[in-house]
This record gives sequence, C-alpha cells and structure tokens, in this order.
Amino acid sequence: MTQPYGFGRLASAVAAVLVPIAMSSGPVRADGEAVRVRGTVVSIEGPKLVVHAKDGTDVAIMLADKFRAIAVVKSSMADIKQGTFIGTATATQPDSTLRSLEVVVFPDSMRGTAEGHYPWDLPGSNMMTNATVSNAVKGVDGQTVTVTYKGGEKKIDIPANVPVVALVPSTAADIRAGEAVFVPGERQADGSVHAGAVLFGKDGLIPPM
Repeated sequence: MTQPYGFGRLASAVAAVLVPIAMSSGPVRADGEAVRVRGTVVSIEGPKLVVHAKDGTDVAIMLADKFRAIAVVKSSMADIKQGTFIGTATATQPDSTLRSLEVVVFPDSMRGTAEGHYPWDLPGSNMMTNATVSNAVKGVDGQTVTVTYKGGEKKIDIPANVPVVALVPSTAADIRAGEAVFVPGERQADGSVHAGAVLFGKDGLIPPM
C-alpha cells in the first residue's frame, strides 16, 4: 500500500505520468500508446485495477509498484487568480475563442506539470491548456483569463458553471469500488494498460478531466 507523500513527490509523479500523455494524438511511441481511462472502479486488488469505462467496457489496468493515488477535490472560481497554475480543457467557439469545460487548480509545488497547449479527448473539447494565469477579469457569468505557457499565450472564457477542482495526495486504501476515476496510462504491445497514477473523485466527485 502506498503511504502519504508530500506535494514534491506528487508533482514528480504526476508530471511523469501526465507529460507523456499530453500529446496522445501523436504517433505511438516505443514504450507504449498513451490512453486515458475514465469510469468507475469495479475492483482494486494489489497491482490490478479494473475500471468500468464510460464506453461500457471493463478495463484492466496494471498499476506500478509504487503508483500514486491522487484525490480530486472541489475547488472554486475564487482559486483561479493571477499567478495560479491551472489546467483546463476547452472547446473552440465559432469565433475562435476558447471556452473552458473544466478547470484543475494545481498546487504551487506542481507548477509546470504537463505545461502547454495540446489536443485533448474530453467529450466536447478539443484542447487542453496547462499554464499560469497572468490576468483574470471577472464577469457576470464567470471570468476571462489570460494564461501563459512556454512558447505561447491564450485567452480563455471560464463560465461560472464549469467544475473547478484541485489535486491532493492520498493513499491506495482510499480508492474504493464505485468511485469515479481518471487513469492516465499506456497501452503496451500485448494490449495491456499500465499506469503510474490513479486520480479518484473525493466524496462522490467525478474527475472532470
């Protein structure tokens, strides 16, 4: 069973998992094809996690010996402010503006995790942007933020009703059957899926990413 760990180790662990999958729309790499499994836990026994995926199939995932359990908890629009590092899936509007579908607020120790602007596979979205908020302007129905990342800048509209969450370290014992999870992993040559982290919703929350 994994033990509680600090945000420093959490940052390294999540970066190690999320950075490789950031460009999952690209070619398959030698070390495996990036996949993202979303669904609910059927069972977790030792290194084997079974997830009932949103497409109705059960996906067996082999977890690393020291995989990271990361709780996804509720946050708020008030936490999206200048200097905050966030991740947000967006949909491109007809006028080319970006509209946020969800926001993940990272702790300072995870600043820079999977930084950039790249394709994403959340239904209704087409891009993910992990970047630092350089400016935030509150509006009647949410706020508009300007975010900067290495090599670029984007302006994103965040409606007031989008889910806003944060990440906190947890333990394997907290992952139970029926809980909603987001598992970034890699499909191996033999078809199996391996993962080094499991992000699970705390108190019934469904990870929006």
